[in-house]
Amino acid sequence: MSLKKIAEMTGVSPSTVSRVLNRTSPSCASKELQDKIFDAARKIGYQPNENARMLRKHTVQKETTHHVSIVLARIRDIKHDPFFYELFRCLESELFQSRVSIDQVIYADDEPESDIAKSQGVIILGRCSKKLLSHILAQTKNAIGIWRNSMDYQLDEVVCDGRKAAELAMDYLLSLGHKNIAYIGDCSYESRYIGYCNSFINHRIPLNYDWIRQSDQTGESGAQAFLELLQKSDDFTAVFCANDITAINVLKCMNEKSREVTRKISVISIDDIEESQNTTPFLTTIHIPKAEMAHMAVTMLIDRIEKKHTENIRVEFPCRIVKRDSCYPV
Repeated sequence: MSLKKIAEMTGVSPSTVSRVLNRTSPSCASKELQDKIFDAARKIGYQPNENARMLRKHTVQKETTHHVSIVLARIRDIKHDPFFYELFRCLESELFQSRVSIDQVIYADDEPESDIAKSQGVIILGRCSKKLLSHILAQTKNAIGIWRNSMDYQLDEVVCDGRKAAELAMDYLLSLGHKNIAYIGDCSYESRYIGYCNSFINHRIPLNYDWIRQSDQTGESGAQAFLELLQKSDDFTAVFCANDITAINVLKCMNEKSREVTRKISVISIDDIEESQNTTPFLTTIHIPKAEMAHMAVTMLIDRIEKKHTENIRVEFPCRIVKRDSCYPV
């Protein structure tokens, strides 16, 4: 199936289809149009014409196609979580380029009815429960997870440590002189919350629980948590949000309540999603290398499917800070 066929199905040019599928210029199309292009490519089982490319280089490429399932372990709708949406798109692009077909996309809530044994491998996005992991590993050993926290070598993993990302964000705020730092996010035994707490312990700064707000890490929940902070505490100077979508809505809330928020409050978060570059002010965040993680996961899964390794492997990617305009010295 050709790019031309996908172009006809979606009403755009073949060049636009190519740029979206290859992620060379994803901004050339809206989010809705990207969804249509990827959905069409999956529907027709699109694979790049690698043989034509290799013939132009006077070499021969053996055609091999694997079939995998993708499990979305943490979300009910990928379109409602920008981080996993972008990671999923990076993963789809890598699979297309590696001539790997996607058999099915399974949400965690669907796992009792899902049958993944027919696929040659499984990619899990987001740390999953032990029950779900056992369900997957009972059907296939060709599995790899992409997440923030390790599952202790029960399967192949590509990780970017959430605790280290949180500590990097906190270190930056502390370097600007902030000590009164609030937190909005998951307050269970979650790596980003642990990193937040560890930073206070490591710098011997008392932890003020009045500055901690539980949220489900959605935009609406984050904005509500920030309003509660404003009402109950007026001495915090910075807010560390567990993810970008929370921070983006905190910034929106600050702009809407500008008359009530009379002091500068620094805001920092984790993920570096595309929308973080379009906020007012621009959001300072911790970059998670989504494209590189997706590439490594596909490479490792193909390697395992082809029995080139049998021991469980963990690859950890470092994160880095993206300094923009939302953080200020005290």
